[in-house]
Order: sequence, then structure tokens, then C-alpha cells
Amino acid sequence: MIASTVLECASVSKSYDGVAAVRDASFTLAKGEIMSILGPSGCGKTTLLRLIAGFERVDAGEITVQGKQVASANSHVQPERRNIGMVFQEYALFPHLTVGKNVTFGLKDVPDDKKEQRLAEVLQLTRLEGLGNRYPSELSGGQQQRVALARTLAPEPVMVLLDEPFSNLDATLRSQVRAEVQSILHDQGASTIFVTHDREEAFAMADRVGVMFDGNLVQIDTPGAMYRFPTTADVARITGVSDLLEGTIEGGRVATEAGKLPWMSAQDIGDSDSVSVLVRADDFLVMPNPNAKAVVVSREYRGDAMILVVRLPSGATVHCRQGPYSELAAGTQVTLAPSRVQPFVAFPKKG
Repeated sequence: MIASTVLECASVSKSYDGVAAVRDASFTLAKGEIMSILGPSGCGKTTLLRLIAGFERVDAGEITVQGKQVASANSHVQPERRNIGMVFQEYALFPHLTVGKNVTFGLKDVPDDKKEQRLAEVLQLTRLEGLGNRYPSELSGGQQQRVALARTLAPEPVMVLLDEPFSNLDATLRSQVRAEVQSILHDQGASTIFVTHDREEAFAMADRVGVMFDGNLVQIDTPGAMYRFPTTADVARITGVSDLLEGTIEGGRVATEAGKLPWMSAQDIGDSDSVSVLVRADDFLVMPNPNAKAVVVSREYRGDAMILVVRLPSGATVHCRQGPYSELAAGTQVTLAPSRVQPFVAFPKKG
């Protein structure tokens, strides 16, 4: 393990009543890095977080924090001795305590003068100056979120864990608070893992994203690489709008209904020349052509873009993001033209 590694999970597994919740999870977290775990509800991402925090015991594998083993099948360091902070989905603020008392709750063994100094530092860091004497009920949702984060950061943990941190906020506030929390974590240099089922959150905040299905961490990568080069069709679907086109490999290109496209393999496709090609919403320009056999079947206006659903002759459909002023109506015959020169990702054709 390199010196800058704060966390290492090696083949970590956990089951409940014989049902696997986390399967053979292995990854590292670097100092100051923000990592998101993205996956659907029930995939095991919160269980993984609780294993790291120490609220659950591992069945197999090892967890190491700053070079010291804190969990294995035969050993378990209690949560309070791991120096890891966790922000829960419900924030878990004490309603009868002021903001200041909530933030300093975990500083019981710190002298009063240093406690007040740390409180002032953390309130400034989390943009809560002047709110130390208020109670949680007197704060907005975004302010409560920052109080929970301030309380977690106050003891200066080696790592911060966040469980669905923005799920209690409405859509309008979520983006603002997300940006604020990201800025606070970067300012603090906090090594962070947060779990979410929201792709936008995972991509916007994280340096790296781990995608989880059925207890398996199936891919870990930067947001850009995850979007452009998903290793499976399931990863492609959870990381953005995607469609699959059936194709046949012909030399350096793959022939599809949308034309012959440059390609690269996401998996070993063996000797087969039949593949499924991943198409993202930005991959094609849609142009009217009265002689074409592809047809626009629906439109979805999103303010900053128009999503056109185009049906190909086989009946397959492709979602295409166009400019917000696109006037192509449903029923228009169209031609698709690739808008990229980079290779399209191809998966082995199932069946």
C-alpha cells in the first residue's frame, strides 16, 4: 500500500442469513480523494459503508485504515477507535442541542478553549458562522446538512463517509448543497466515500466512481471514463441514457443500422462477429431526409436540450440529444450521422 492510501478494502464480503450483501469488494481510497459508490437500492452500497465505519463485521476479507487493519474475519476494531466520521441519511442531529453543541458533541475530551477554537474553525469552513446558537428546527435543510457535516469534521477524522447525503433535499436545493459540500470537503482535504443512487450526484462530486450491482463492485473509474467506456451494458445504463444497436464486425468497423462505426471492445467477444454497440444520447446528429427509413417517434423538451426518440427500420429505438431549438416533429423521416470520431463501445451479443 502506498503512503498516500487512507483506506484499503481487500476482498471484503458480508452476508445476512446466507444472502450476500457485499461480495469480494476490493479498492483503495487516496488521501484527499472523493469516491462515490453508485448503485440501485438494495445493491449493498450502504452495507459496504457500514463495514468500513465498523457498524457491521466483515465475514471475509480485510479493511485497512492508514496502514492499520481494522477489520477481518477474525478481528474487529470498534467504530469509535477507527477515527472515521459518518454523516447519516437522516443527519441524526440532536433537536434539543444548539448548532454549536451538536458540532462539538464528539469533542468530549478536548479542553474548552480548544473546543471553542475548533468550533469556530468548523463553522467557518461549513459556512455556518453566526448560527452556533440556533437549534436544528430553526435551520433550512441545506443548513442542517452542513451542521451534520461540521459535526463529522470537528474531530478531524481520517475519512468521511456519507450515506445518501442529499436524498432529503428537494431537487432545487440539492444541486446547490452538493456543490457546497464538495467545496467543503476539498477545502478540508477530507478523504471521502459517499453512496448514492443518483448518477448526477456521483459524477458531479467524485474523483472516482464505483458502480455496484447485487453486492459486486463491477467497475471503478473516473466519471469521464465510466461514461465513455463502461465495461458492461448494466454499467452503461446506470451511468447515463444509453441504447444498444445490433451490429456485425467488418474489419475495423462494426456495421449497424445507423452506419458503419469505429469500435472498441469492452469485453472479450471471442470469435463471434456479432456485437451490441453502445449508443449515448450525444452520439448522433439527426437530420431530416424524406427518403430515409428512420422516423422520429417522440420528443422530450428539457429546456437546455431536446431528446428525440428515433425508430430505426428494425424497430429498435435510439435516444438522441439535440439542441433545444430542434424543430423536428414526431413523424419526420430522418438520417442519423455520427457526431464523434472516437470508437463506440461494443459488448458481446447475448443469445
